[in-house]
Amino acid sequence: MKKQTKRYKQNIYFEEDSNDNFSFIAGYTDGGAPYGMTWEEIIPQDLRFRAALKKDAEKAAELIHIAIADIAEKLTGQTKNENIRETLAHFFREENNRLSYKNTIVADILGEAAGIVITYPGEAASRLDEPILKRLRKKRQNEEIFLDKEADEGDFYVDTLCVADRFRGNGIGSKLLKEAEKTALQKGYSRLSLNVAQDNPHAKKVYERIGYRKDKVIEINEHPYDYMVKIL
Repeated sequence: MKKQTKRYKQNIYFEEDSNDNFSFIAGYTDGGAPYGMTWEEIIPQDLRFRAALKKDAEKAAELIHIAIADIAEKLTGQTKNENIRETLAHFFREENNRLSYKNTIVADILGEAAGIVITYPGEAASRLDEPILKRLRKKRQNEEIFLDKEADEGDFYVDTLCVADRFRGNGIGSKLLKEAEKTALQKGYSRLSLNVAQDNPHAKKVYERIGYRKDKVIEINEHPYDYMVKIL
């Protein structure tokens, strides 16, 4: 098994495959039959967490868009997916905004960003929104545009959490939240918070299972969200 994983890292023989028995072709037998490994075998060996890099921007933009949906339109002032993700990638590469790579932890599997979590102190939210708001007002030529307040001061806020579709079901999201908890504690915070859309009861149950409790209801982009808190 370790030999196969090493060969994958060297990009030898591996290619994606739809065979129900494995996720990657590791090679072929003398008879020409493929053999391989499943994500269930690969992930325990190769999943690691790291600080995001600027080069993660394209994948991160995709994951951010999936996670925040219509809020991405509000933040970018764009409506086409291509333009939304291009703008999100721009913000990700910058340093002083809420979607920056500086605020992001990546779940890395064999060099690929399998998931991300974006976090920051609640009291920093307004400051981190300023570059986004400035760009948005300029684009819309409207100085009256404002962004909804998502995080409370004193909380360490989980802005965005997303795992790429083909890596889901392997506990990576929960592990990313554990990484967020570690970061919060390192920075001196005892409360971790996040928002979950009220029309997403499945996600809410997952968060409740790992210790989050509903604190209040807030409105983001004209939709109700449950503001959930976990005491660390």
